[in-house]
Amino acid sequence: MKPLLSTCLLLGFGGALALMQAQSSGEPIRPNMVGAYGPWLADQVLGHAPGRLSLRTGRWRSVEEWRRTARRRLLELLAPVDLGPAPKVTVTGRAVYDGLEIEFLTWQLAAGPPTEAVFLKPAGARGPLPGILALHDHAGNKFLGWRKIARTEENPWEIQRRHWDRYYEGLAWANEIAKRGYAVLVHDTFPFASRRVFVKDVAPQVKAGGVDPEPHDLEGIAKYNAFAAAHEHIMAKSLFSAGTTWPGVYLVEDQRALDVLCARPEVDAARVGCAGLSGGGMRTCFLAGLDDRIKAAVAVGFMTTWRDFLLDKCFTHTWMTYVPLLPRDLDFPEILALRAPAPTLVLNCRQDALFTLSEMERADRIMKEIFDRAKAGDRYRTNFYEGGHKFDRAMQADAFDFFDRFLKGEKSASR
Repeated sequence: MKPLLSTCLLLGFGGALALMQAQSSGEPIRPNMVGAYGPWLADQVLGHAPGRLSLRTGRWRSVEEWRRTARRRLLELLAPVDLGPAPKVTVTGRAVYDGLEIEFLTWQLAAGPPTEAVFLKPAGARGPLPGILALHDHAGNKFLGWRKIARTEENPWEIQRRHWDRYYEGLAWANEIAKRGYAVLVHDTFPFASRRVFVKDVAPQVKAGGVDPEPHDLEGIAKYNAFAAAHEHIMAKSLFSAGTTWPGVYLVEDQRALDVLCARPEVDAARVGCAGLSGGGMRTCFLAGLDDRIKAAVAVGFMTTWRDFLLDKCFTHTWMTYVPLLPRDLDFPEILALRAPAPTLVLNCRQDALFTLSEMERADRIMKEIFDRAKAGDRYRTNFYEGGHKFDRAMQADAFDFFDRFLKGEKSASR
């Protein structure tokens, strides 16, 4: 088969023409993730128009009609797994620390090891309190889960201290918001900490020098996290082979945790929010975009476009991000925007190496347009901060003020 005909059959004549033009224009191709194929994929395959199910197409008679249709399609593509009903929770311990009452919890889902979690509230508080489902980050550290953002003792693990210092300006942010009068649940999600994949359980071909370490074995934890990073593409391929996706697992796990939080007697289930940095921001997008129980949402350090992932930044991101075929229907910001007009805050850092600033700004414009169409422009905001990937004290203060505005008091609860 002649090369030109073969190229046309593989790419389509429009795509082949775009590729040949890019190769023959004499202008160097801007370096990107896939070289000469980048312009074709970005301009011809993904394209520049809104996705087929975007509210921005103008084809929808109402925001409600759009949301129903787009959510149905998103769930179809996610292929959520069945992990059973709201789980039965066991309290394995209690503590009082830093002015907070803490319960250590566990529950068993339909697959995998038991989930471990902590519940925090101000000491002596009886409620009903507004609730926060605090979603831990990824950070290339699957040995830790809830311990990344919650502190339960005076002498925590060294790996926790390092994590708080690197990403949270030394704070365990779940504790900080609990002290402001919230009931907070933090759980391990698939495949982190108690829900992680253990090296002893995988085939020899994929152990990759990993070990199952003890909490104070920093060298062993580094080896485990290197194994877990190398295992991500294997997990993704296995999930696809099973007919599901990575978000199709952690979304359900986060919803079961939300069941647990909303069922607590101290919690006002009508005043519940969620937040998280990085991988927790990614999880916030899916959970808050799809579950109306989340009345206020804060996505931190995870907002850009599919174009950014395609051309520039997929190498910095987990396989947990991607949903096959979704970019044809919705851009990434529109996952979170499915919650419009419900209150939504996005926090970005201008020098965050995980994203391209221009695409973070374009994601903001997409979100603004959707909330404006929903006549809720006053309920959406993106803040930009100087610095790299983080959720520091100033950002936490803005997030907590946002939750205070929309979750505290009768007036806020009724908004």
